[in-house]
Amino acid sequence: MSLAVVRSRAPALGRAPEVTVEVHLANGLPSFSIVGLPDLEVRESRERVRAALQNCGFNFPVRQTVNLAPADLPKESGRFDLPIALGILAASGQIAAEALLHREFAVELSLTGALRPVRGAFAMACGAAICTGAARAGAALDGTSIRDTDARMPEIDLPLGGAAEAALVPGIDIFGAPDLPALCAHLGGSIDGRLMSIRGAGAHRCPISSM
Repeated sequence: MSLAVVRSRAPALGRAPEVTVEVHLANGLPSFSIVGLPDLEVRESRERVRAALQNCGFNFPVRQTVNLAPADLPKESGRFDLPIALGILAASGQIAAEALLHREFAVELSLTGALRPVRGAFAMACGAAICTGAARAGAALDGTSIRDTDARMPEIDLPLGGAAEAALVPGIDIFGAPDLPALCAHLGGSIDGRLMSIRGAGAHRCPISSM
C-alpha cells in the first residue's frame, strides 16, 4: 500500500476540528513534503519523524508527500508527528492500515521515538465525542444502522502524560503509550504492560497487560 490515512485533531478557537493526515509514498529522488497550510512547527515534523522512525528500527521510505486536510485550516504544533509517522508505516506496509481505523492520534515525537504530550488533549476528546454523537443522531434520523456509518466512538491514542486529561470525557476509550514501539505493538494486537487504558471518564484505569 502506498497511501495511508490517519485521523487527528487541531485545536482552533477552543474547538478541536478533525484533521485527516494523508501519506503517499512514491518512487524517485529523496523528498519529504508536507502540504495543507502547515506552520513552521509542523514543517519541522519531517526531521523529528525521520529520526524517530530510524532510531526505533523502522524503515524510512525515501519519498513521501503528506497532506493535512482540510487545506484551509491552519495547522500548528508538533501534534501531527505521530499521525505522520504512523501514516508512513502504514503506507509502507510496516503496520496494518486497518489498525488505524476508528483511532485518533495527536502526539509530538522525540528523536528517540518517545511520545510527548501536546496541549488540547481534553478538547480533542470532546471534539471526538461531539462529532460521533452528531453522526449517531444523523443516522438515527435517517433510519440508518450505526454499523453502516462511521459513527463508532473512536479510540484516542496519546502519551501517558496526557491520557488522564482526555479520559475526563465520558464514553471515550483512551490509550496512553510511552513510545512509538509500544504504541505500534498495541496497534498490532500485542500486549505491552507499559500501555495504559483509561475508560469511562477515568472510572476505570488499568495496564493493558492485566486486561
